[in-house]
Amino acid sequence: MVKFTTILPIVVVLAAAAAFAAPQNAVAAQHKHGDSLLVHRVQQEKGMNLPRRGLSMSQVEKTWGAPQRKLSPRGGDTSKHPQINRWEYANFIVYFEHSHVIHSVLNTPAGNNTDPSAIH
Repeated sequence: MVKFTTILPIVVVLAAAAAFAAPQNAVAAQHKHGDSLLVHRVQQEKGMNLPRRGLSMSQVEKTWGAPQRKLSPRGGDTSKHPQINRWEYANFIVYFEHSHVIHSVLNTPAGNNTDPSAIH
């Protein structure tokens, strides 16, 4: 009987460790899959002709045409929060600080980030 009571805590600890390990492995697999999708998306963006950092709004509009939508500016209340503008095109979104491009990204609808190759 004494041996059983000393082994029981060890069995409980091992069972608890196994229970915690299973969900973490599932999360790790999901992160690995998500990371590879992000890498694929970044590589795809590099191969596309997107507006590059530093271009003015007029240069972007001259080269890529009028955007489908110009969203209302955000920020601009302090020097630490400059005004940010966002223009949406069919395949990409352009972010401007004041009137110059700071970043361009592929336009992927919410919930459709599982297959970046579907964006043409």
